[in-house]
Amino acid sequence: MTSFRINGRPVTVDTDGQTPLLWVIRDEVGLKGTKFGCGIGMCGACTVHVGGRPTRSCVTQLRAVEGADITTIEGLDPQGQHPVQRVWREIQVPQCGYCQSGQIMQAAAMLKDFPDPSDADIDAVMTGNLCRCMTYSRIREAIKQAAREMAENKA
Repeated sequence: MTSFRINGRPVTVDTDGQTPLLWVIRDEVGLKGTKFGCGIGMCGACTVHVGGRPTRSCVTQLRAVEGADITTIEGLDPQGQHPVQRVWREIQVPQCGYCQSGQIMQAAAMLKDFPDPSDADIDAVMTGNLCRCMTYSRIREAIKQAAREMAENKA
């Protein structure tokens, strides 16, 4: 048995501790927003927050999250109104959209560390999140706009 909190809700699963967190999130908990991409932690489609830090759920074993607080795209803001989510829609960042939950989760975590990110900051932090549609310029624009909005809301 492994217990943790996901999107603020306590969860206990009776699943092999070596099972990737991604499959527990999708198959056991039933949250489908976190996507399977490469299966080796290189594309970022499976990014969730574990203890507030971006984590590749496809390579994180269930036993590693015992007692952890996990946030998925569904829990970033239940109404989809986190500044990054809102701006993503306004700028129409996604094309196919498959990678976007991972992109958004990585960007939201990045803005905690870099509230006024430079292009170099964005490139360095987001480089591990791949987009087959190549919407990187819109991703960068959205991150900068979300950062501005978040700064305005703090003021």
